[in-house]
Amino acid sequence: MVKMANYLFFAFTFMAFTAQAQPDRWQQRVSYQMDVDFDVNAHQFQGKQSLVYTNNSPDTLNRVFYHLYFNAFQPGSAMDVRSRTISDPDPRVGARIAALSPQEIGYQKILSLQHNGKPVTYEVVGTILEVQLTEPILPNSQATFAMEFQGQVPLQIRRSGRNNAEGIDYSMAQWYPKMCEYDYQGWHANPYIGREFYGVWGDYDVTIHIDKAFTVAATGYLQNAEEIGKGYLPAGKTPKPVTGNKLHWHFVAPDVHDFLWAADPDYKHTSLTRKDGLVLNFFYQENERTKENWEALPKIMDQAFDYINANFGQYQYKQYSFIQGGDGGMEYPMATLITGERSLGSLVGVAVHELMHSWYQMMLGTNESLYAWMDEGFTSYASSRVMSYLGEIEAFPGARKQANPQLGSYAGYLRLARTDMEEPLSIHSDHFVTNRAYSTAAYSKGAVFMNQLEYIVGKQVFDRALLRYFNTWKLKHPNANDLIRIFEKESGLELDWYREYFVNTTHTIDYGVTSVSAATNGGGTEIQLAKVGVMPMPVDVVITLTDGSSIVYTIPLEMMRGAKSAEGAQSTFRVAPDWSWVNPAYTLVIPESFGSIATVTIDPTQRLADVNTSNNQWTKP
Repeated sequence: MVKMANYLFFAFTFMAFTAQAQPDRWQQRVSYQMDVDFDVNAHQFQGKQSLVYTNNSPDTLNRVFYHLYFNAFQPGSAMDVRSRTISDPDPRVGARIAALSPQEIGYQKILSLQHNGKPVTYEVVGTILEVQLTEPILPNSQATFAMEFQGQVPLQIRRSGRNNAEGIDYSMAQWYPKMCEYDYQGWHANPYIGREFYGVWGDYDVTIHIDKAFTVAATGYLQNAEEIGKGYLPAGKTPKPVTGNKLHWHFVAPDVHDFLWAADPDYKHTSLTRKDGLVLNFFYQENERTKENWEALPKIMDQAFDYINANFGQYQYKQYSFIQGGDGGMEYPMATLITGERSLGSLVGVAVHELMHSWYQMMLGTNESLYAWMDEGFTSYASSRVMSYLGEIEAFPGARKQANPQLGSYAGYLRLARTDMEEPLSIHSDHFVTNRAYSTAAYSKGAVFMNQLEYIVGKQVFDRALLRYFNTWKLKHPNANDLIRIFEKESGLELDWYREYFVNTTHTIDYGVTSVSAATNGGGTEIQLAKVGVMPMPVDVVITLTDGSSIVYTIPLEMMRGAKSAEGAQSTFRVAPDWSWVNPAYTLVIPESFGSIATVTIDPTQRLADVNTSNNQWTKP
């Protein structure tokens, strides 16, 4: 009986450790409990952190690593040097870090660190804390780390910091010592230079002690609203009397991989509860530059959520907060920091973009440092669709529907692809040679990747696969292959070639119509096509007849092992014989007579990222 009880205990423990395992892979788990005492006069804070770390991997860990992001805001840091030496520096950073005084820099200092109750040896190396364990963390086991730390908030330069350009006192992102991710590729202890992030899934319990004049907005659910008030209590209810000079803000956030908070004494806090129960919070400084537009924002974002949940997957949390702060727009779990003194269109645009990061990074937690295009690119793709929908329903003045909302992303990608500056999407985000190559790859080419994938598999299949991707990989760490496998399963097509070409190379696409003539045998027409670019793609050819009707031919690649189905009922749809990627030329023979043809056009939907569209159409003389 005792043996059976022990067996059940270990079986249950093992299942608990692996409950977050994703398809075919394990993933680590963290549970943070932090208590932070904040001094608004010195812009410093003292913190205590208890971290329960679950090693779901098959590996024995003898070392662990923490991120110390605030250390980047010091003269001579990797972020400072990179910002001053790259050929096209980010104007938000430039040489500003190098000019910070000791009272203006950021830092995170470790005062003590214990592993399972015993002190460990550690070393601070820039923005990384290297910890040598005195006893290993075994596979499928837990370890507890107890830390005391001190931080100083830097002047606001990039994402985090104090006293931003709009007068927000504190944007507290990347503010605590954060355990680095360990996954099937090993440790990801990358020095912070101001680009992307990667975090461990887990639960956060955070208490912040701060001057009672301040309102705090944060990731997570406030546990003591009756003590706080400040817009967190229902109308008509008053908070309990405050004793002392500080309020104690207690937040709990389950199943997230980071924790953000912001604080300002002048925040106005409003909220909207959607029909599905989701609470949308809005924190901003009310003035003549913000009042009208921030008052209009809740209704618009409520409408946006309806479309997003239906098309990209159901939001997994009970609240989301739009917080004025930071230096532009930056996403975090359950919240975003956005600068707020904008036109309504700009405010909605940045709010939608950062909200969509809740899907492409906060719920689908790719390693965005390595796959920035799966984060920024997919978000850009999705937010363009959302903005077009808001235009379709006329959600706000100036909103407009677009036939192809991704044309801006195509234009950005094609401008770079026609130069010698493009770098493959497979490069780690920190290691692009230029900021232009990085941002175009991450944002524009990543969005093109998605829209062009729709072109390959067809819109209906694409939309189903997009939801299947979300439902399969939410709260997990998908990579590029995981994405492609979902689309292969949904479409029945082989798609690895697409990932390999568009992600791993900078080869470009160029197809052209060479000639159109009467068929030599019979009464049909021969259309000669050319593959000019290196990258192969299926090709849609639309033949417009003199009577105004049209026929759509899709020419699959042989290595797709299939073809997409018709995407709409407006035209006759036909599947042509395969085109082998090694053949530079292709002859499409159609039964319609040469005299009945008015134009032949390659991809009039403009979803094919063709670098030279001047050869894409033939018009009868």
